[in-house]
Amino acid sequence: MSVKVAVVDYGLGNLHSVVKALAHLGAEVIVAEHGSQLEGVDKIVLPGVGAFNDGMAGLMKAGHVEPLKAAAAAGKPLLGICLGAQLMLEHSEEFGSTAGLGIIAGKVVKIPGAGIKVPHVGWARLVPQQEHAWKTGPLRQTPPHTWAYFVHSYHMIPDNAEDRAATVLSGPHQITAAVARGNITGFQFHPEKSGQSGLDMLSAFLFDS
Repeated sequence: MSVKVAVVDYGLGNLHSVVKALAHLGAEVIVAEHGSQLEGVDKIVLPGVGAFNDGMAGLMKAGHVEPLKAAAAAGKPLLGICLGAQLMLEHSEEFGSTAGLGIIAGKVVKIPGAGIKVPHVGWARLVPQQEHAWKTGPLRQTPPHTWAYFVHSYHMIPDNAEDRAATVLSGPHQITAAVARGNITGFQFHPEKSGQSGLDMLSAFLFDS
């Protein structure tokens, strides 16, 4: 049975590579240019590359904000990627303070500059933080310390430590690599650019077993 997944289009992001990866895995992919298109799908992917404030402006302009919140509250599986993951938190300190979707309690802050090159670009190993996140959801088929590909200058700090599913060690700092709560998962890294391991994560998101 085909899984119908909406990839949220709000004018920013890595849509082509995400859509291609999901289609390769057998999903029926809809590029949702308006929030009304999020109805009637099985799952939602919120990708994105760029600044937090531009991302929220794009979501509001396309009418995605309330449908995304409603889908998350209704238990529909939602996967945020890179900027898309950050947008799921309550606010970001990038270019001042900008309110986010508030689906996961927490904030987005700049990566500490001491002892680390910012932006953080390249491959890093995922370090599990919460056992439950690695037994269910998109990370359930992922071995600890799997390599993933990152491009970012800010990272997520969830209020609840149990929502921090994975980190990476960059210099002396632990940087949030993934957040997870119930039907909501956010990857700071790019699974669509992380080789077979990334495809396995997307497959685990698409297919429940």
